[in-house]
This record gives sequence, structure tokens and C-alpha cells, in this order.
Amino acid sequence: LPPKDEPKDETEEMVLRLQKEAEVKPYERMTLKELNEAEDDFDEDDMKALEMYRQQRLQEWKILQKRQKYGDLREISGEQYVKEVTNAQKDVWVVIHLYRSSIPMCLLVNQHLSLLARKFPEIKFIKAIVNSCIQNYHDRCLPTIFVYRNGQIKGRFIGVTECGGTNLKLEELEWKLAQVGAIETDLEESPKQNITDMMMSSVRSVGITMSLGDVDQYRSVA
Repeated sequence: LPPKDEPKDETEEMVLRLQKEAEVKPYERMTLKELNEAEDDFDEDDMKALEMYRQQRLQEWKILQKRQKYGDLREISGEQYVKEVTNAQKDVWVVIHLYRSSIPMCLLVNQHLSLLARKFPEIKFIKAIVNSCIQNYHDRCLPTIFVYRNGQIKGRFIGVTECGGTNLKLEELEWKLAQVGAIETDLEESPKQNITDMMMSSVRSVGITMSLGDVDQYRSVA
């Protein structure tokens, strides 16, 4: 039999971990502020590596800032529409929901959009009471979702049916927004299709069961 592995001593493990950490350059554990303050402590070779590392950290910081720009569903008024939607920052996707609080479907969409805003903080999610933006807008056209980019409408979902129905699921709305390019989803296929496939499968199963029942009934009669 192979010899049993002896349990490592905790002190030995700690020493090995400290040795491994000592091999890491000090600037690889520093923040951007600490890097700037510690420039005088490095030699020429370290300064070259430091500059490369600083640029890398700066790029990572910019990407993080871009991704965490929004992160919630904000309320705006009609007066802010042009500034916040049409004239939004370049290349930023804007999803705006025109709603009326007396319509249950609108409340459901707001709930889903709040969750999607947290999941996709780089997207600007906005809601606005429809009367503040469009006068005499028909209830049958609500909920209304517009998707903008660079001042242009890239997608629209008007009314209960286009928005996904009264039983709209979060994943279904995510898929709709992904289809128009607003978000990058990890969903591989439409959740609505999965539901349809399950329903068709159930219908086929019921049909087969009924057919077998008819056969059994025929046999008993015979």
C-alpha cells in the first residue's frame, strides 16, 4: 500500500504561504493611490514594470466604472426625457418603460426591470409615468418599453402581448432585451420556447394516454 500522506503542520503551511507571497512584487498588491505614493521606492526596472502595471490597473478601473455606472431603475419626468434618453451618453443603451401605476402589468414590468438593472449595471434603465411624456396615451398600449442607443430607437414593445403577456417572467424580458441588442445575456434560448415545448409535450402525452384508453376500452368491449 502507498504510504499515507502525513498531515501538514500549520506552521509549515503558513511559512510556505508567506514565501509564496514574498515572490510577488509589492506593487502587485497595491491600489492606484498606493502605487503613486510609492514611486520613489522602486528602481528603474521596477519603474518600467510599475508603469505597465499601473496602466493595467487603470484600465481595469475604467472598465469597472463603466459597468457600474447605473445599477438601478430610475424614475424621470417627461421634461427629462430628451436629456436622459434621446441625448444619453454615446453608445449607452437606454431602456425606458412608460407606465401607469393602476395597470398591474406595468407594475410587474417595473419589478423585472429593477432586477435587470442590478444584473446589467452598464445599461441605463429608466421608467416614467406615461402622462408626463405622452398625453392621452391609451391604456391598451401599456406597458410600453422603448430601447434607445445614440438617440435612435433600436427596439420597442407596445402593449401586454408584445411585452410578454400578463404572466411575463424575468428571463423572458431579459431575452427580449437581448434580442434587440441591449444586453448580453447568458440565456442560450428563449425561455418562452421552453414553456411552449413543455405545453406541447404535455398535450402529446395526454393525447397518447387518451388513445391508449380508447384501445383498452375497445378491448374490454370486444
